[in-house]
Parts: sequence; structure tokens; C-alpha cells
Amino acid sequence: MENTTKSVNPHTAVESLSGKRILLSGGTTGIGRAIGELMSSYGANVFTFGRHQEPLDEALSAMRSAGGQADGIVADSARAEDIQRVVEQAETKLGGLDILINCAALGAESIAEMADDDWRYVIETNLVGYLALTKEALRLMDKQQKGHIVLIGSMSAQVRESGSSVYVATKSAIEGFAESLRKEVNPKGIKVSLIEPGAVGSDMQSTSPDEEREAQDKGEMLKAADIAVCVQYILTQPQRCDVVSVQIRPHLQLI
Repeated sequence: MENTTKSVNPHTAVESLSGKRILLSGGTTGIGRAIGELMSSYGANVFTFGRHQEPLDEALSAMRSAGGQADGIVADSARAEDIQRVVEQAETKLGGLDILINCAALGAESIAEMADDDWRYVIETNLVGYLALTKEALRLMDKQQKGHIVLIGSMSAQVRESGSSVYVATKSAIEGFAESLRKEVNPKGIKVSLIEPGAVGSDMQSTSPDEEREAQDKGEMLKAADIAVCVQYILTQPQRCDVVSVQIRPHLQLI
């Protein structure tokens, strides 16, 4: 008897990143740089910025070597005038915007341990910078009634560990912002996704590279590339799917 069963691809069709126009904050180091390199390897066009020229040059070179187009400028997400300059140049270089990935952030300690200027600067970077860049991105995405905003948060919003009250405050605020923003912009065809990583080996950590590698081998710490892969998954889901939030932690990080 003839077998009339048709072969069906069990894998859902995914979105391509090739040619996507991405604005990435904090793409010069750590998680941001890993995201930029991976997006570039899929043919995306990335515009990024950071506070220092040498890491910016190194990151852009790595992104271009990965296969994508990459441009960027030295800028500080804590400065309103820099945000405006970033968006203007990104729009010119990219010709529009499909994706915003907010990643620029600073570590911080307890409010009692930080000088006023220092904790205010962290809030301007980690929270106000996210909001300001998102507002400018929405201005561009509204025109096309389509886009995707990815916010890199932290498991600190859930754990709320002692000794990090300023950092916890910023990441808890990002968690709330992401959920409310999603409800505001989904009717316009714009997606919002929040990723909350656990411990990740990066320049934000006080550990040495050797200590980070040992912790990663033990399953106690993530690599920055792990978060980049999570971003890639989120951005390539079909239009009908929204990945609203992801918590990604090292295997042995139980809290």
C-alpha cells in the first residue's frame, strides 16, 4: 500500500536577522558586545555606543569580522544630549530602526555605601538611559507600526540581595517598565521582551577571568554569549509569538 503521508517540517518558521537594523546600547563590553557579535554573525546591521573609544573600536571590528555591518560612536547613556546624538546618527546610518536592545548598565552597591553623585549616575545610566533610548526608538518604530525592544534586566529584581540596593532599585524598575510598556505598545505592532540574567562573567564582576572560567565550568556562572543566544532566540520567533520575559541563570545558582 502506497504511503501517502506528507513530510512535515516540525520546526516553526523563524524570522531572519539578516539586514535587520539594530540599535544596541552598551555594545562595547560584556553582554552587550557578545550580543552585537552574534547579531552581526546573522547579517544584522548594528549601531552601538559606549563611553570609551578603544573598546568601541575593538567591538566594532569584532562585529564586522563576524559578518555584519557595524557602526558606533562614543557616548554616555546617562547624558540626554548623547542619547539624542546616538539616535540621530543611528537613524542616518541604519536608515530606520527595527530593533532596540538596551544593555548599558553599571554595577552598584548599597545606597549607604555610595556617594550621592555616584548613585545618581548609576540611576541615570541603568534606568533613565533605558527610558530615554526607548522613547526615541518608539518614535521611529511608530512610523512603521512594527519593531522589537529588548531590555536586559537582572535576576536582582527578583532576589533583591543585600548590599546592592541601588542596583536592585534600577533593575526592579526595569522589570516594571517592561511589563507596562508592553501593554502600551503591543497594539502598535511593537514587541517588548525582558531578559533577566543571573551571574554572568563580564567586566561588571569583581572576579578575574580565570575565576570566571572556573565558575562557568562548575555551572556557577554564565558566559556573556549565553545571553546573546537568548536574545537571538527571542528576536527570531514568528510575529505571532511574543517572548515576554526570560529568567536565565547558571545551573547551580539556586536563589
